[in-house]
Amino acid sequence: MTAPLITRGVAIPDRMRISRCAKIPELGPRMLFFSGGSALNGAARKLKNYTHNSIHLVSPYDSGGSSAVIREFFDMPAVGDLRSRMMALADESVLGHPEIIRLFNYRFSKTASNSELKRRIESMVAGEDSLTQDIINPMRSLICNHLGYFFKKMPAAFNLRGASIGNLIIVGGYINHHRELDPIIYLFSELVKVRGIVRSITDDNFHLAAELADGSQIIGQHRLTGKENPPISSPIVKLRLSSELTRFRGVTSSLKSHNRRLISTAELICYSPGSFYSSLIANLLPHGISESIADNPCPKVYIPNRGTDPEQVGMTLKDQVNTLISRLQVQFHKPIEVNRLLNFIVYDSRGIPDKDKLDHISFAKMGIQVIDTPLINQNKPDVYDDDKLVKALISMT
Repeated sequence: MTAPLITRGVAIPDRMRISRCAKIPELGPRMLFFSGGSALNGAARKLKNYTHNSIHLVSPYDSGGSSAVIREFFDMPAVGDLRSRMMALADESVLGHPEIIRLFNYRFSKTASNSELKRRIESMVAGEDSLTQDIINPMRSLICNHLGYFFKKMPAAFNLRGASIGNLIIVGGYINHHRELDPIIYLFSELVKVRGIVRSITDDNFHLAAELADGSQIIGQHRLTGKENPPISSPIVKLRLSSELTRFRGVTSSLKSHNRRLISTAELICYSPGSFYSSLIANLLPHGISESIADNPCPKVYIPNRGTDPEQVGMTLKDQVNTLISRLQVQFHKPIEVNRLLNFIVYDSRGIPDKDKLDHISFAKMGIQVIDTPLINQNKPDVYDDDKLVKALISMT
């Protein structure tokens, strides 16, 4: 396999290319994103204005919040990040189905009684609740039926407080479709007219396990992100998968064949901003993923985080890039050319410490080009301007 060739000059932003995509997003580029969580959702909402062909491979290892409750009682991978990405890419125009989007985004109160919330679900299943009454048939019957499957299987001890209705409907569909995620994700993608493809990187019901530099081990995505638990104080040195949350049971996962095909058709592959380990590196754990990336000669782009990521204790930007490359290389018997795995680092050096500014020359020797371009939100320098970020990526396709 030869290294990817740059066959045209790129201006960022490429106004002509951006204009062309905005006029005909149905024919927009197939840009593939490895991500999870909500960090990319703002960019996804902008992206659908330029392409309806983006591909989003999402990690299913969330073990916190309402996802933890669902995973505990139904023994299944997390679906919350899949739902939120579908909603970010859903058609919000007059041609879409805003009433379905509203239902899928609705969360129950955290203070209501569980018995009150159960009665609310019964009303939804019957199609009598205000949220379901607005949906026309046959879509209403389909949605209510899947929510009904969930309700029938819901254990008596299941806590509905703060639950996402969209997640519960997907759980019902998962149960009804022989515990397979892809059919139900595809079905509801069609219902809300998702302008792209959203898939789970794997259907495996596993958990993240991190080894820290101080010799300790942490199991569970929610214990790494610094949101529900205190931030970790020692750097992560290795990320693996465990079949159990309460104790480490090492397991392996393999890339699904249709995800391999999706990777092979991408015109650009993006290692997205977000939680570095639990969103990005987690997506690169299944066997076969590095080979699929290397076999596609399209541009591969890394977009580093802005601001502070609790998972990146002690890491510089250079450390992030080296960790990303090492994670991809580990699946090969012997190292391959780096530029088969990563070609570009696109970032904005404005407002970041000097220690995090990248040495263009050292990366050029590895076959990686550093593109330093205005991407930040001037009012919030710790985050990207979603429109600028999307236009930069569109320009590189």
